[in-house]
Amino acid sequence: MTDNRNTILAVILSGLVLIAWQYFYNVPAMEKQRAQQQAQSELQKTTPQPSASATPGATPQQPGNAAQPATPGANQQAQPVVAREAAIAASPRVKIDTPRIAGSIALKGGRIDDIALVQFRETVDPKSPPIILYSPSGTAEPYYAEFGWVAATGVTAKMPDAQTVWQQDGSGSLTPTTPVVLKWENGDGLTFRRTIAVDDHYLFTIKDEVSNVGNAPVTLYPFALISRHGAPQVSGYYILHEGLIGYLGDQGLQEYAYKKIDESKKVDFKVTNGWLGITDKYWASALLPDTNAQLQARFSSNPSGNVHTYQTDYLLDPVTVAIGGTATANARLFAGAKEAGVVGVFPFAGLGGYNKELGLNHFDLLIDWGWFYFITKPMFLGLDFFYRFFGNFGISILLVTVIVKLLFFPLANKSYASMAKMKSVQPQLQALKERYPDDKVKQQQEMMEIYRKEKINPVAGCLPVLIQIPVFFSLYKVLFVTIEMRHAPFYGWIKDLSAPDPTNLFNLFGLIPFDPTTIPVFGHYLALGIWPIIMGITMWFQMKLNPTPPDPTQQIIFNWMPLIFTFMLAGFPAGLVIYWAWNNLLSVIQQSYIMRRNGVKVELFDNLKATFAKKAT
Repeated sequence: MTDNRNTILAVILSGLVLIAWQYFYNVPAMEKQRAQQQAQSELQKTTPQPSASATPGATPQQPGNAAQPATPGANQQAQPVVAREAAIAASPRVKIDTPRIAGSIALKGGRIDDIALVQFRETVDPKSPPIILYSPSGTAEPYYAEFGWVAATGVTAKMPDAQTVWQQDGSGSLTPTTPVVLKWENGDGLTFRRTIAVDDHYLFTIKDEVSNVGNAPVTLYPFALISRHGAPQVSGYYILHEGLIGYLGDQGLQEYAYKKIDESKKVDFKVTNGWLGITDKYWASALLPDTNAQLQARFSSNPSGNVHTYQTDYLLDPVTVAIGGTATANARLFAGAKEAGVVGVFPFAGLGGYNKELGLNHFDLLIDWGWFYFITKPMFLGLDFFYRFFGNFGISILLVTVIVKLLFFPLANKSYASMAKMKSVQPQLQALKERYPDDKVKQQQEMMEIYRKEKINPVAGCLPVLIQIPVFFSLYKVLFVTIEMRHAPFYGWIKDLSAPDPTNLFNLFGLIPFDPTTIPVFGHYLALGIWPIIMGITMWFQMKLNPTPPDPTQQIIFNWMPLIFTFMLAGFPAGLVIYWAWNNLLSVIQQSYIMRRNGVKVELFDNLKATFAKKAT
C-alpha cells in the first residue's frame, strides 16, 4: 500500500541516518576516548612532563621576520611530575578569589597558572571537586597564561622570564574589586610593573608597564601566550572542535585540532582585530587583545619526548622606551566556562556578553554551534528562554517541542490529511490490483489518476519524519556542546540531561550490582534505561496508528523498527530521548485528530488488540 510504503521509506531514511551516526561517530568515538584515557594514564606514570622554563628569544625566529624575536614558551625542559598541590606550594603566590574562580597567580614567572571553576563540578554530586582549568608547570597537565615583554634583536637588557620572582605591591587577594600590582627591577634601569584585574566572571585584564631610567633607550615587543603541555582527553566527535581556535581578522575562524597542529608544527598569522586560544568541550582559555592591535599571532606544537606543548601566542608592534620614558601594553584573558550569556551569543536577548561589551570579532564562535548554527542557535535560545521561567531545561525541551509542532502544524496537517485520504482510497487501489493483476504499468497510471482526482500527494507521509530530523540533530548539538545543559537535571532519576539515562533494564534498574555496559564489544548497546523504553513504546504506538501492512516484509519492518530505535537511542543524551518520546506522543495525538476530521477511522486500538490477540493465539 502506497501510504505504508511512504511511511516505511521515511522511517527507514531516519533510521539509516541514526544508524550511520551511531556507527561512524558514537561507537568509534567512545572506543577512541577509552584508548586515549588509557594511554594518557600510562604516559603520565612513565614520562616526565616538560617544565615551563623558557628564555625569551630562545626559539627560532619567525619566518619572514628576521629582526623580530619569537614569543617565549616554545623551548621546554623536561622535569619530574609533581602533585598539583606541591607545585602550587613551591612558589609564592597571590590568591584569586571571585564568585566563579578560585586559584592563584605565581609570583615566580608572574603567570596565571592556577584556576579552578568553583561553580562547576566534575560530577553531578555538588560535593565533587571543582573543575580545574589551569595547573602550574611541573604538574601532570600544565596549562597557563603568560604576559610580558621580549627584547628586540640586539637588546642586551635583562628581561623578566619564567624564573623571575616578582614582588607584590601591598598585600591582599585578587578580587573583582581589588586588582593586584606586581613589580620587578632588572638592575639596569628598567622597572616592570604588572597590574592584574578580574571581573566577576572569567575576564582578566593585564596592564604591563616598563619605565626606563637607564642610560640608553630599549625596544621591546609586548607578548601574550597560552601554553598547554600534553594533549588533553577529548570527546573525539567530529561535530565538536577541541583544540586551538581563533578568529583572526580577515582570515576568519581558524580551528586546529591537536593532531592537525602536530602535523603543521606552526602556523603564523599577521592580522588585526583577532582573538585566539585553546578550547575544550565546555571550557576555554583565550587571549583577547585590543581590536585595533596589529598581531603577529601563532599556533604551535612543540614536541618534548612523547609530549607536545601546544601554544597560542601573539606579539604586538615594538615600542621604544626612551630614557626617562614609560611604555604600556594592555592584554585580556578569558579563562573559564563557555556560558552563552558570558561569551556573547544573542545581543538582542541579553546574552551579548564579552562579544558585545568588548567589541570582539565573533567571540560567540568560541561555542561550536556547527554548520547548522541557524537552527542550533535558535534552538538554544528557545530552551534558554523557557528555562528562565521554569528553571528546568527538561520542561524547556517539552515546551520547545510543542512550539516546533505548532510551527510546522500547517505542513504536518497537509501531510497527515493526505495520508488520511490515501487510507480512504485503499479500496479503489485494491480494486486496481485485482482489475490489472499482470499489468503494473496500467496499475500505476490508474493509481496516479486517482491521486490526481483526490488531490493526494503520495510522498506526503515522509514529511513529518523528515522535518523531525534537523530538529533532532539541532537539539542533539545543543545538548552536546552547551555548558548550560551540562548536569542540568530533569525530574526523578534524570540528574543530567546531557548524559544518557542512568537506569538500565539489564541490571533490573539497579537492583543487581552490575554494569552491563562494561561487557566487551557489545556492552555499549546494553544501556537501556527507562526513558528509552518509554520512547520505544511511544514509537510503537505511532507505528500501530496505521493499518497493518499486507506485505510480510513491511510487517517485519513495522514490528522491529521501534525496538531497533529503542536500543539505538538508548546511549544518546536523556534530553534527546525525552524529546523524541514527547514528539512521538504529540504526533499520535495530532495524526489521530486529523484522521478523524477527514472521516478516516483511527485504527490504533484495533491494531493493538489485533497484535495481542495474534500473540495470544
